[in-house]
Amino acid sequence: MNHAMTMAGRRLFAFACSASTPFSQSQSKYKLPTYFCFPRFFCFSRLEDDSFGDKFLKWHNGGGTFHESACIDSTALVEVGAVVHSESVVGPNVRIGSGTIVGPSVTIAHSTKIGYNVSLSNCCIGDSCVVHNGVCIGQDGFGFYVDDDGNMIKKPQTLNVIIGNNVEIGSNTCIDRGSWRDTVIGDNSKIDNLVQIGHNVVIGKNCLLCGQVGIAGSATIGDYVTMGGRVAVRDHVSIISKVCICFLVSQC
Repeated sequence: MNHAMTMAGRRLFAFACSASTPFSQSQSKYKLPTYFCFPRFFCFSRLEDDSFGDKFLKWHNGGGTFHESACIDSTALVEVGAVVHSESVVGPNVRIGSGTIVGPSVTIAHSTKIGYNVSLSNCCIGDSCVVHNGVCIGQDGFGFYVDDDGNMIKKPQTLNVIIGNNVEIGSNTCIDRGSWRDTVIGDNSKIDNLVQIGHNVVIGKNCLLCGQVGIAGSATIGDYVTMGGRVAVRDHVSIISKVCICFLVSQC
């Protein structure tokens, strides 16, 4: 228990600098919002009547389940059927819908709303974001190679997804974690339903991605970029700021 408290305390203390930018790994220049370890955070609270197995407990606001090493602000709502896993941090006024899984060491900053049946892993999500139903963030990117013997080998996918502040992500969108750099979505960007964002993609601030956009791995997108429905961006491409890309289908 002491180890769990120490780890959770370190994560919260690391949040201490700016309320407008969250933590990220050292190899990324992008950051997410941060918090002090206020007393209102619950790092763990074991109540026999509310226990769900070895280290999972019932959250007092909404009836969801949380791991005893998670740190959750007392104002956060975790609905029945949602699960917050070990060493995750959930900030003030966050709402987590039923069926959502917040994986280990995920960070969700204040006033962010997470819909139903969302899957979050290997990610930090900024202030005042909206993540709609069925979104998947932080799963492995699609990276494979063929070795000398003709075997298909998976490339390691070990980094994170960093979501800025005031970002909205539409239903059933998928954002892959990074392999050689963090995948990043900049502040105030808006993403429609059914968008695929590959590993190592960096998207700037105030971008607009419409339905069924697909961005392949390691692409870099500037600020104020608009992509119409079904736009496809190939891997390792760089797009400068203030570009509008449309996909038009003529009637036959």
